[in-house]
Amino acid sequence: MTFIERALTGGRPDSIEDDVLLPRRQDYHHSPVDWRDEVLYFLLVDRFSDGLEKDRKLLDRSKLKAARPDIKGQPWSWQLWAESGGSRWQGGSLKGILSKLGYLKSLGITALWLSPVFRQRSHEDSYHGYGVQDFLEVDPRFGSRRDLTELVAAAHKAGLRIILDIIFNHSGCNWLYPQDTPGGIYEAAYTLDRYPFGSWRGIDGRPVQAISGCDDAVWPQELQDRERYTRAGSGDLGAGSIEEAWAEHKRSDFKSLRDFNLDSPGLLSDLARCYKYWIALTDCDGFRIDTLKHISFEQGRNFCGSIKEFAANLGKENFFLVGEIAGGDWAANRYLEALGRNLNAALDIGEMRQVLAGVAKGLAHPGAYFRGFSSDVALGSHRNLGNQHVSVLDDHDHVLGEKIRFSAYAASEAQVVAGVAMQLFTLGIPCIYYGTEQALAGPEDEERKWLPDWKASDRYLREAMFGPMHPRPGGVNSLDEQEDESMPGFGPFGTVGHHCFDPSFPIYRNIAAMAELRRAFPALRHGRQYLRQTALLEDGLEKFDFYGAGYEVARTAVLMCWWMRS
Repeated sequence: MTFIERALTGGRPDSIEDDVLLPRRQDYHHSPVDWRDEVLYFLLVDRFSDGLEKDRKLLDRSKLKAARPDIKGQPWSWQLWAESGGSRWQGGSLKGILSKLGYLKSLGITALWLSPVFRQRSHEDSYHGYGVQDFLEVDPRFGSRRDLTELVAAAHKAGLRIILDIIFNHSGCNWLYPQDTPGGIYEAAYTLDRYPFGSWRGIDGRPVQAISGCDDAVWPQELQDRERYTRAGSGDLGAGSIEEAWAEHKRSDFKSLRDFNLDSPGLLSDLARCYKYWIALTDCDGFRIDTLKHISFEQGRNFCGSIKEFAANLGKENFFLVGEIAGGDWAANRYLEALGRNLNAALDIGEMRQVLAGVAKGLAHPGAYFRGFSSDVALGSHRNLGNQHVSVLDDHDHVLGEKIRFSAYAASEAQVVAGVAMQLFTLGIPCIYYGTEQALAGPEDEERKWLPDWKASDRYLREAMFGPMHPRPGGVNSLDEQEDESMPGFGPFGTVGHHCFDPSFPIYRNIAAMAELRRAFPALRHGRQYLRQTALLEDGLEKFDFYGAGYEVARTAVLMCWWMRS
């Protein structure tokens, strides 16, 4: 039995010293030479697929009201649909993703970025995955470590890569502050000092006197040292300069999530070992690093450097590390500069995402987007910048701007295609958000007035493509593979019981055709980029030139003109 098989057959390690760094394969999947050759696809595991779409009908978009039945004898409720989307697990799984590899490959995708798969607190409805309770285990609502390993292997066989989403800034809400703490036991008021430790939490979230099993507290054991948390309460996540190692936004809990004290001796190394375990075990190809802005430059550089070195020793010499850096484009560029070669790229989730959307909809001048790749920034030539930015049109947060998908108010399907064309045919590594190819947009405009917090809640960025009839129950009961029949599932376009994996949909077909064009011409991936008026079209829009390496020239005309009809 190989070590990998033995690791998957036995239980997960309790400690990162328990043979954690020993998983080894004879061969590991090599990294791409240049990540600009890839087309990324970001999905929320809980909201993508449960693998059971064959048991549901494809959604007929002309008959949406027919897919909104009575629930438990009660008329359709937008309040319940919204509540389901914001606070319940819907049932997506790793096996579901495995069942859709063909769908994704045909779309032109070459790398999948998965939302965090690590174990969450049993009683929490943190379907998004960012409140980790066990850093060495897969959440059972998603599947198992074997499911994840098999997904990576199948993806590699299909010519796809897998990027895991990781967090080393904080853990889940695995312990409570003392009862008399200002602000309360969950989100204490911020302090420049340190609060006393309250108590660990048990399987149901209540305080426990002692840790009695894997559902209590936090794992691995090394993270159960109380001094490894800042215990500073929840402060202003934008306060202080990113240059300050101990700024408020770096010491603060992320709301109720518990901030790690990365100055604690050995903690950064222990967290790095947790994630090295996943590289060695699963053979994944990269990490998206959550909340990197809340980590100091030195800590980020050391962590990323350690991961890079470990991966290189396995033959993954260009293991992909991309940072989520809120705070605008300047902050992202500053982290790229400070971390240097230890960080491949930053996600364009700040102003660049908003400008890209505006240009695609004709609401902003193209120059506003192209200036984001200016050659006079500290990072050097704009040609090199293309390898350091992941282009984003939509994501699960929208940290700036309204929290609705690009498609929600697109004038036409062609406008959605134009937005993705901007990603595929300009500098950067394109990342398509799940459901863009099906124009996920929430319910019809006339129904949106009934939705609580429309445009202000990230739930509307997170519809379940597979169309669950009902969500899982709340709390600990979500671990059971049953449905809460009193609530509707958070299906696409405000429906239930119908999926929208439609490879014949025009936007899907156009994205697939554009991805193939991008693959065929290296200039579209590696070339220099210039915005230059060469002619004035009848509709008043400009052309621009895109010059590639050597003598190859790719000229990309007005993106709004790209549209393939069935």
